Amino acid sequence: MTFLKQMIDNEKERSETMRILALDSSGLVASVAVVEEEQTIAEYTVNYKKTHSQTLLPMLDEIVKMTEMNLGEIDAIAVAGGPGSFTGLRIGSATAKGLGLALKKPLIHIPTVDGLAYNLYGNEGVICPIMDARRNQVYTGIYRFREEFVVEEPQMAIEISALAEKLNERGEQVTFLGDGVPVYKEQLEQLLHVPVRFAPSHLNRQRAAAVGTLAVQYWKEGKIERAEDHQPDYLRMSQAERERLEREEKEQQGK
Repeated sequence: MTFLKQMIDNEKERSETMRILALDSSGLVASVAVVEEEQTIAEYTVNYKKTHSQTLLPMLDEIVKMTEMNLGEIDAIAVAGGPGSFTGLRIGSATAKGLGLALKKPLIHIPTVDGLAYNLYGNEGVICPIMDARRNQVYTGIYRFREEFVVEEPQMAIEISALAEKLNERGEQVTFLGDGVPVYKEQLEQLLHVPVRFAPSHLNRQRAAAVGTLAVQYWKEGKIERAEDHQPDYLRMSQAERERLEREEKEQQGK
């Protein structure tokens, strides 16, 4: 029996009600939630200019107090594992990893844009989350709901014009959400030749409840990992890493 299957079986025997702690600090929003299979117990979301290092743990502490929850009773910790803000991802992943190690609980790595798309559960047509990746690029993926959540194209970093071309080829209505919308909305409206909608404000940013609800499905499918094995998925190098490589290339050329 593998470690992951054994852990799931042990947790099922221990508790009839699955409970997942979910964290998302992949963008400007910081969000913490406690989710069960049939309901969201608590969610705390802040979209403000404070850093996630200042907000994430106090938010978790507040949820624990308000719900009188024992963290040892959770089954797993779900985290939006990237792509997104490099700093935000590091904070979220380090927090989830630390909790997982301390509580001896597995982690569930949810791709950030999958979690965003899950906000629009049951939406008709194509769902396209976009996160601003700068340099005229976005982090995105292409999703839809049939009888269940379908990942049609997994998360990627892509130029906004190339994304518009992909969506035009599909010829279907598309709904956008994410922090890339205010940045690229005007461009998208000019480039797209298909019906376009934009998600309302209560659904257009990261929510830990969506991460946690999607994590319930991952749990059932055995998609969990050891806390010590978790790594965020940046999809591309940070600006600092790109600048370092450019310097090294120039130094090599100068020799």
